[in-house]
Amino acid sequence: MSIQLDEAYYSLLHELQAIDFVLVELQLYLDTHPNDAAALQQFNQFVELRKRVAHHYETTYEPLLQFGRSNMPVSSWQWIEAPWPWQV
Repeated sequence: MSIQLDEAYYSLLHELQAIDFVLVELQLYLDTHPNDAAALQQFNQFVELRKRVAHHYETTYEPLLQFGRSNMPVSSWQWIEAPWPWQV
């Protein structure tokens, strides 16, 4: 079964993955350089960027997280409607 999604879906997903990569790298750097104010500022900027991009993705497509962590109110159980990772 193949689910067809528009180009914007893949673009947002790719952007989220890139932001997550930056956040992981900055977190690792800050673990060894906790007093680097510029790195901490950059980390906080990417946290805010991720919130905005994730909110846009979730309002357009589906929740990214569950276990009460999604930014979207649960009005229906959307997990069954979203494509599985191997379908995108």
